Order: sequence, then C-alpha cells, then structure tokens
Amino acid sequence: MHGTAQLQTQDMIRARWPALDRGLLFALALAVLAALPVLLAWAPQMTDYPSHLAGYKVALDHGQDPYLTRYFRFNWEWTGNLGVELLMVPMAPVFGLEQAGRIIVALIPFLSVLSVYALCRALKRPMGVGPLLSLSMIWSPSLLMGFVNWSLSVAMALFVFAAWVGLEGKRWRWIAMIPASFVVWLCHVSGWGVMGVLIFGYEWAHRRSWLDWRPFLKPWPLIFPLFPMLIGVGANSKVSYGRYVLDYKWGILYKSMRSFDYTFDIASLWLVLGVLAGAMLVRRIDGRLGWAALILLVLTLIVPRQIFGGDYADYRLSTMALMIACLAIDWALPRWATMVAAGLFAVRTLVTTVVWYQDAQVARELIVALDQVPEGARVATAVAIPRSQWRFGPFEHFGSYAVVRRSAMENSNFALPDVHMLSMRDLSYRFADPTQRILYSPQQHIDLRTFPPARHADYLWYIGTVKPIALPDGARILYSSSNSFLARLADPADLAN
Repeated sequence: MHGTAQLQTQDMIRARWPALDRGLLFALALAVLAALPVLLAWAPQMTDYPSHLAGYKVALDHGQDPYLTRYFRFNWEWTGNLGVELLMVPMAPVFGLEQAGRIIVALIPFLSVLSVYALCRALKRPMGVGPLLSLSMIWSPSLLMGFVNWSLSVAMALFVFAAWVGLEGKRWRWIAMIPASFVVWLCHVSGWGVMGVLIFGYEWAHRRSWLDWRPFLKPWPLIFPLFPMLIGVGANSKVSYGRYVLDYKWGILYKSMRSFDYTFDIASLWLVLGVLAGAMLVRRIDGRLGWAALILLVLTLIVPRQIFGGDYADYRLSTMALMIACLAIDWALPRWATMVAAGLFAVRTLVTTVVWYQDAQVARELIVALDQVPEGARVATAVAIPRSQWRFGPFEHFGSYAVVRRSAMENSNFALPDVHMLSMRDLSYRFADPTQRILYSPQQHIDLRTFPPARHADYLWYIGTVKPIALPDGARILYSSSNSFLARLADPADLAN
C-alpha cells in the first residue's frame, strides 16, 4: 500500500508540473555545460578579466592596503555598469577575491541558459531548434573579451522580459517592473536598452494597426533609470564611430560568432543564417521576438562604437541581434535538426572549454613570475600582440595580476580619469591600458629599449611568443618561461654612474 501511494503521489506531481522532469532538467544540464569553461580553468581566460579583478580589489580595499592607496583611487558611482562590482561586495569577503570572481563568471553563462528557458516557458514554446541555436551565442565575443557586466545584464534582461510576458494581464505588473528595470540598468545600461527593445518589439507585434501608438507607451515602467542618466549620474559623454566605419561595421557582422577558429566560427554562422533564412521563407518567425531582432540589427549599424565610456557598444548588439533572431524561430523540425542545434552549442562550448584549459596552463607558468616581485613594486607589463589574429588574446591584461597578487602599480588596468571608476593617483604620466600593448606585424622586431612604461617601473614583465631583440639598458632577467620573462630594471641613477 505504501508503494502504491508513493507512485500515485509521483503521478500527481508529474501531472501538475509536466515540464519539471524534462524541460527544466534539460535546461539545467545545458546551463551546467555552458559554465564548463569556467569550472575547468583555474581562472577565467577572458581578455579583460584580470584588469576587472584588479579594479575589484582596489574597490573593496577601502584604503587598508598602503600600496594600493598610494597608487590608485576608486570613485564609487551609482552608474549603469556595476553588475559584478556589486556582487563582489558580499561575495569577496566570503570566498576570497579570485574565487568570488570565478563563481560570478560561471554564473553568467549558467543564468543565460536558464533565462532562455524561462522566456520559452513564458511564450509557451518548447526549447526547439531556434532557442537551442540561440545558446550558441552565449559564449559571444563580448563574453570572451570579458564584458562581464554587459553579459550579466543580458541574462537579467531576458529574465525580466520573460516576467513581462508571464505577467501579461496582471494589473500590478508595473510594480514589479520598476525595480526590475533598475536591477538590469545597474548591471549595464546597454542591457537595460536591450530589455526595452525586447518589450517594445513584443508589444509592437500585438498592435492593431500601423498607427497604433500603444506599443510606444506600454514599456513606461522601464523608463525610470533614464532620470539618473539625465542628471549626469555616472554619465560619460565620449562617443566615437572610430576609423573606417563601413569596414568595421561589416566586420562586427561577420564576426558575430567569433571565438577561436576562423573556419569553425564562419561555418557556425552560415549554419545559423541558413536556418534563419529557411524559417523566414516558410514564415516560421515569431513576431513577438522577430521585431526586436530587426531593431537590434538596425541599432548595430547606427550605434557608435564607443558610447557611455565603453568600447564595442555596437559589436555587443550584433551578436545579441543574432541571438534574438534565433529565439524568434518557431519551426517544428525533425528531431535530428534539434540534435544538430543542440550539438552546435555543445561543440562550441567544449571548444571554449579546451582552449581555456590550455590557456590556463600557460597562465600558471606566467603567474610564477610574481614570486620575484615584492609587495607594492612598480611593474611595467609589455604584451606582444599580432596585428592580425582571429582569436581574442587571453593575456593582453594578464599583468593586472600584479595588482591582485602583489598590490603593485601596473600599467594594463582600466584606470583612465573620467572614464573608469579606477584611476591612478599620479597623473603626470600615462600608466594604464593600452600602454601595455605592443602591436607587431610578421617579420617586425620588438625592441624594448624605448618601451615608455619601463621608465617609471622597477620591473619589466614581458608576455609574448615573439622574443624581443633588446631590453632596456641594465635590465636583468629574474624569471622566464616559454613565452614570458620578468626582468629587474636598473635604477636610472646607477646607469648614470
């Protein structure tokens, strides 16, 4: 009797929550897979991540470390770019700075998958070919470069959009949306803008005519973060399209799935575009998402590259437009097509996992150099970067670990006044990103004798696969690995004697 009653209870649970056994568990499995690169690498191998980590350390120090206080300022501002910074406040004291950062980065792709699942549930659609293809955009160029606040804001925006859809018809929906809009805005202002586009596109798909003005007013609960921006809270007025605008805009379109291998990434893009074209031909595009995808594509073409103090504002949107376009695919295809869509996400994630694991092993060799660096030293990092490469270099900001591990003054940090909350106390010389970068072409020699940051440092930390032909006068190498070395720089007074 006891066994029969237990079976009846299980049947009742399955009847009440039929999607719990399969849909949610499937989404959780995909979410864990999405986080695999972070789980297997000892540290996230994103281009910008070490400099973000250095910024978090200074932000949370509050003047306790004499070296950090001597070298850096951190000006907290309530601005639309604080997602990970705010999470680090409670988490870093519990887990430690580096482990807290790793946990947060792992949560971003994990939550991104679950946000897609939540949206599918709200739209009453299965996790079919379109949503599974959209997951291939989670490990986007933006996330690989280390735009962690933006990537977190996108996941939050999709959750809020799912709530908007799910609460349709509820009179109190606006009460929930006002604080939710501030949460997304605090993560990143561009994610807040994407959320607005998604909700407008959804409401536009429900318009009664082309003259219907209600879709423009429906998202009104989301506008309140606009007010602190209007009064200049955390505002930055720098706007730039950069050089060679047409070539650049074309580049961010065909590089919207850029990761590590040109052939594989372009083939992935063609596969996604092929499915999208097929869905449009048979009219299997869900307008509730399709309009937002179209608007995001237009914004990709017209938005400046640099806005609100951030770079690649339009590049972030190109991958987002492709992701939402995939989510708009509402096309019942054979099971093998669903397996192909899921396989593309799985393979791309596994490629990222393998590359990150390999890069992390190299990073272990690099970071040993800091054993030779005393606390509070001045370190000039030089990173040799090919002028033309498809993959994103994981070590362009690796020198910032000198700040994280040794409270050093180091030159690859995001520390420009009026642009970043972090800045250098001594502004008499430039000692911040991008002074660490040495761009080189094939057959070009790298000469470090005139490397400007070395004039203001005690140590020179070189990272690159190409060996330099000369070091600053008097430099003495203390540590070297297959693609790096740390040198003690001579005191100018000693050279004079």
